[in-house]
Amino acid sequence: MLSPKLQEALNKQINEEFFSSYLYLAMAAYMEESNMDGCAHWMRMQAQEEHMHGLKLFDYMTERGGRVELQAIAEPQKEWTSVLAVFEATLAHEQHISSCIATLADLAIKEKDHATNNVMQWFVTEQVEEEANVDKILNQMKLMGDKGPGLFMLDRELGGRAAPSLPAAE
Repeated sequence: MLSPKLQEALNKQINEEFFSSYLYLAMAAYMEESNMDGCAHWMRMQAQEEHMHGLKLFDYMTERGGRVELQAIAEPQKEWTSVLAVFEATLAHEQHISSCIATLADLAIKEKDHATNNVMQWFVTEQVEEEANVDKILNQMKLMGDKGPGLFMLDRELGGRAAPSLPAAE
């Protein structure tokens, strides 16, 4: 059984994950309007992944007898100044999510809920990967500049991102 504090925190994180999905869809729309189809595809795949993260927490809560209480999803930002600015915002957002996950893991430890801490460790590892992936894209953009032929090559590369999937056995 989940403690009331953990249940509240997990519900908040579910909202964070679904907001993340919504934010990345807004970024995909911006990229589409900017004729950056590969970047738009990358953001759509990111949106799907974040949605799956929200569902992973949703399912975990129900397995533990918790009550999922969905909350309103905030309206995401819609405009950026450049493709580079979108990926800078992406990294900042992933760092925010990493902080939220760390706070949840700390709470699970404080509440002596080993099962929740185990789930949070999966998310901790996932966030390391998320930040590293975006940081790599940002570093490539900074090396080549966020305009010109290099950007179009990167756009093509990002368009090849495969659809996300969660490991079968968790």
